[in-house]
Amino acid sequence: MSDTFRAPSNGAGHAHELVIAGLRAGVAALEVLTGIDLTVRSGEVHAVMGPNGSGKSTLAHVLMGKPGYQVLGGTVTLDGTDLLRLAPFERARLGLFLAPQDPIEVPGVGLHEALTEALAGRGIGPDDIEGTLASRALVEAQRVGLETRLLERPLNVDLSGGERKRSETLQMALLHPSIAVLDELDSGIDIDGLRDVAQRVRDGVAEWGLGVLAITHYRRLLSVLQPDVVHVLVRGRIVASGGPELAGELERTGYGAFEAAARERDAGAEGQN
Repeated sequence: MSDTFRAPSNGAGHAHELVIAGLRAGVAALEVLTGIDLTVRSGEVHAVMGPNGSGKSTLAHVLMGKPGYQVLGGTVTLDGTDLLRLAPFERARLGLFLAPQDPIEVPGVGLHEALTEALAGRGIGPDDIEGTLASRALVEAQRVGLETRLLERPLNVDLSGGERKRSETLQMALLHPSIAVLDELDSGIDIDGLRDVAQRVRDGVAEWGLGVLAITHYRRLLSVLQPDVVHVLVRGRIVASGGPELAGELERTGYGAFEAAARERDAGAEGQN
């Protein structure tokens, strides 16, 4: 039996690339994403900001393959593999991880059991993790500020919003994905918790070259994540990209100017049709 925990094979030393090109998608006959172009590589942190209803969470759901969303055009690939043709569990096996805005309870399934199955799906067998996963979980719980007694609970059952975000971050740390999509990691968590989970994500960038796509409303998350690029998503399309200073500008001025420009763009497109 191995006495050390071996990370999945897509860890440090491997370059990965999530490429989103011309992605159009919707739900309930409403087109929400109207053409997303975005590339996230190993070791990069990208932030997506935008007003409510702009399509931020829809982007996260479509990337992970949540049922009920329709892809209307474009492509999404991870290391050249077409993700849109794959089931959610197959996308996870390739190294895509989603930390949802509202993690759900999974009664009857323990955290250790869920992680064991997830790692097995990534090619890590029982001989590689049995007896070491629990000790690693204890270490990661301390890093993200999750009370260790909660590791014995069924997945997310009776956890507060902040505890669920800490648990999701712990799972990310143990699974070593190549690309992590964080859907409002700063929602429902206090300032101390936000610092802990954001720092663990940032450490993942350094430790195994994690690529991050962070969806957020607030600059406070980004002060720890230190994004390489900030994107502004308005009316289903990225209308601006820039450095971390763009997040500060948005906090000062809001999205009004970007929304006005997007409305004019859409009106012009409709006129041409």
